[in-house]
Amino acid sequence: LNVRAATGVHFQSSCHLCREILKAQVWFHLFVLCFLSPYTCAASVPETRGVQICVKALRPAIENSDAMLYAPSANSVKKQCKNMSLRCYMLELIMVINEEEIMDNNANCISDFNEILPTDNSVGCPPCEEYAIRNITMFLGRLQSLLEELNVIQNT
Repeated sequence: LNVRAATGVHFQSSCHLCREILKAQVWFHLFVLCFLSPYTCAASVPETRGVQICVKALRPAIENSDAMLYAPSANSVKKQCKNMSLRCYMLELIMVINEEEIMDNNANCISDFNEILPTDNSVGCPPCEEYAIRNITMFLGRLQSLLEELNVIQNT
């Protein structure tokens, strides 16, 4: 009877260890997959079509702003930094929305989208403040280009 109890404990203990090893292997494989395929990990960006519609609807309300905003060029942003540059755009856009005192569903759409963006800071990605400062027209054009690029990545 004591041998069985000891064996049962040993068996449970080894099964727990097996589960932990299996979990570690799954996470390791996921990490390797993301490392080898940046587009797979970029797919963690939420769907961008909705936010494109909101930006288009907000355009008339914000295009008269004289704000100068950080606006990374889609061509100058590394693949692993697309999420972070999108976050920069959303923060700048939220600032303009607040300054222009825009209160509608499209403004809420931008805030909601910003809240669901991944917050990971990729190694080697510059902070928002290192990007060029542009007027609202160029800012909106570059934002549109980035959103279209991310939409293409999501659909491939």
